[in-house]
Amino acid sequence: LPFPSVNRFCTAPNNRTGFLCDDRETCIPASWVCDRVSNCRNGEDEQEKLCDDLPHSLPGYLVFLCSIPTSWVYADQRCDGMNDCGDCSDETGSLASCPPCGWEWWSCIPMHYEYCSCIPRRLCQDGIQHCLSWSDEYIC
Repeated sequence: LPFPSVNRFCTAPNNRTGFLCDDRETCIPASWVCDRVSNCRNGEDEQEKLCDDLPHSLPGYLVFLCSIPTSWVYADQRCDGMNDCGDCSDETGSLASCPPCGWEWWSCIPMHYEYCSCIPRRLCQDGIQHCLSWSDEYIC
């Protein structure tokens, strides 16, 4: 592990898994680590030892392993409603163990690849079919 003596786990805004900066106050979302942008004051979120062998060089809590071997996403992308793994294992898989669709989402079988088991409610009754059942246009 790159930082054996420092626990950098924290909870970022919107209850997302985060990375704690050296100042012990700034908590950035996991997906901001190793994104080539320094979000911590000292740039510790972009250090070579942390980013040189993704995802293996990252602390485990920052990583979610998809069902597809060799595929992974940042932990804060799990259960965010988007199909980040490509096979929905980060949204509907037993490993992801996501809660049911939140109030901003409508539960259905989506027509589009980017969603898994919920669509954003802002897509309801917009004149475009997003659910196989058309429930987004007639019920939602």
